[in-house]
Amino acid sequence: MDLNKVHHIAIIGSDYEASKHFYVDLLGFRIIREHYREERQDYKIDLQLGDMELELFIMKECPQRPSYPEAYGLRHLAFHVKSVEETVKELNALGIETEPVRIDFFTGEKMTFFHDPDGLPLELHE
Repeated sequence: MDLNKVHHIAIIGSDYEASKHFYVDLLGFRIIREHYREERQDYKIDLQLGDMELELFIMKECPQRPSYPEAYGLRHLAFHVKSVEETVKELNALGIETEPVRIDFFTGEKMTFFHDPDGLPLELHE
């Protein structure tokens, strides 16, 4: 079997403008391609950040994500950063709330969480 890396991660958002602004303008993803799919009445925006690709689907009629209690499936996306504290300051300056910085029990590294416009948990990890 020749599985050597994750090609992309796909997430669903509910608001085209809010999601695009969050991932592109605030987090710095670059748009690779963007399409409106008439047959599904949704948008598909392919984004890139470094070697990571993210497929962002914007669909109006999806159920909300259950957060607590957690549900099966994708738990969160984690971003590696040089400094959690500095990245938290940058996010907060952009109006993005973050949880308190804590130490990952298993790795001993600093980490914290924030959320996208639809409540998807996003992690920062050193």
